[in-house]
Amino acid sequence: MDSTSNVMKVAILVADGFEQVQMTCPRETLKNNGATTHIISPNKDTVKGWNHVDWGEIHKVDVPLDIARADYYDALVLPGGVMNLDALRTNPKAVQFVRSFFKNHKPVAAICHGPQILIDADVVLGRTLTSNSAIRIDLENSGAIWIDKVVVTDNGLITSRKTDDLPSFIKQMMKEFNLELHQ
Repeated sequence: MDSTSNVMKVAILVADGFEQVQMTCPRETLKNNGATTHIISPNKDTVKGWNHVDWGEIHKVDVPLDIARADYYDALVLPGGVMNLDALRTNPKAVQFVRSFFKNHKPVAAICHGPQILIDADVVLGRTLTSNSAIRIDLENSGAIWIDKVVVTDNGLITSRKTDDLPSFIKQMMKEFNLELHQ
């Protein structure tokens, strides 16, 4: 955590089409347990979630990606959503933002399609992780060791497969972020 404050600051990186519950559940848990969270997005003002098969809610962007600094944050959350990751992984600033967390050995929690941007950030080689099975081959072709488990942790990287895995994902995320989980 930042030495100037004992409040953990967590970035949540999303673009339009993020899987809504994969952002809102971890964010709510983090906030309820004392962390400060910021929605970071290439969008300037608002970002729209995806709710299973249709558009979800609109959320306020706390910090536009153009001015976000990874060094301000202690950890990163990457929700899934195919449209979300297609937008983020083709955005050089988003890729660099993600890469910075790994360069500085800060924990990263990614669920569903979230790990897809890790390929573009060039941080999966030799790492053991899981994800939505649709991106398994992409991850393996980039040097990741993919396993089909509810949650996988590898040196500060927490990954899960899908929305149904959220309880285990959140529990492991809180452990890796060194935050006590209050029910």
